[in-house]
Amino acid sequence: MDCLAIGSLPYDDPEKAMQIVEKYFPNIPFWAQLTKKDEDMTFQFLEGMPSFFLSNDSTFSFDTENEKFFDDSEKFFNDYKEIIINNNKNLLENYKISDEFSSTFKPFIEFIKKNKCKYAKGQIIGPFTLSTTLTDKNGRCSIYDSTLREIIIKTLSLKALWQIEHIKKAGAIPIIFIDEPSLSQFGTSAFITISDYDAISMIKEISDIIKNNGGISAIHCCGKCDWDIPVKTNVDIISVDAYDYAKNLSLYHKSIQLFLENGGKIAWGIVPTLNKTALEKTDLEILDEKFKKSVNYLTKKGINEKLIMDNSIITPSCGAGALSEKLTEKAMMLTYELAKRYNETCNYR
Repeated sequence: MDCLAIGSLPYDDPEKAMQIVEKYFPNIPFWAQLTKKDEDMTFQFLEGMPSFFLSNDSTFSFDTENEKFFDDSEKFFNDYKEIIINNNKNLLENYKISDEFSSTFKPFIEFIKKNKCKYAKGQIIGPFTLSTTLTDKNGRCSIYDSTLREIIIKTLSLKALWQIEHIKKAGAIPIIFIDEPSLSQFGTSAFITISDYDAISMIKEISDIIKNNGGISAIHCCGKCDWDIPVKTNVDIISVDAYDYAKNLSLYHKSIQLFLENGGKIAWGIVPTLNKTALEKTDLEILDEKFKKSVNYLTKKGINEKLIMDNSIITPSCGAGALSEKLTEKAMMLTYELAKRYNETCNYR
């Protein structure tokens, strides 16, 4: 069994971030987002997107009333067609994640090359989360505008593909996480008019591009979730906040069993990075028991324990960007040590 990290770290020094990667995640290094350098999960993926702007209230919006928006959009959709349909990968650099938006991507790629890693993890913000975060100038969520929704899905597809190409050139198989925290709010009054089909099709479009280009696709939701939705997106890995919501996962045991039987894997977010008090008090033995209990929720529903364990990965419950450096080190150490305790090899398909 191996371990992964979710992404964010509370540093402003890329070298310090890479030391964490090397120490605790040498088998599957991850691209770190540094919160003290304002490498925000939303902002990082807006580079190259047609006509977004930062509003006075520090929210991100589309300037759809600007004539330039239509010119930018036309060019964007033409580029997308050239890249995806005609395989013109040279145009991908127009949608790169530059040094200004990430200080760690280049060191991450160099680490993969130097250590000849078999796998490496990147990530994007999920299309459901981003389209319910970005608005037009009138404050209306982008998910309700078909053009803006398509721009978001396709921009994120290109960001994923750009990472895939660089990770593959470095010699590793890319694992791309689609971070969808807002899925925990799906079905609430805020998004009651959005159908299952809308959410599933948005994520599936990106997942299919990841898989069709040699990557492994994953979805992360750090809250209660209708797990039928992630499973139906055809991702390879579902990432769960198992410290707080393992029982919630078991409510969808029929879907989870089929998912595992078809080669899917569960990334168990068992180290509580979202709960500082719990993290301060916990240790390896407590987490070991917590993990066993989490697995037991599924075995009680009739899912074979070996099937679960053979397809399990240990992770933190979410990113560590809001933690102190001391607690971050503890969280990463516990993730590594718990995976080490379950010393079976995780064989990705």
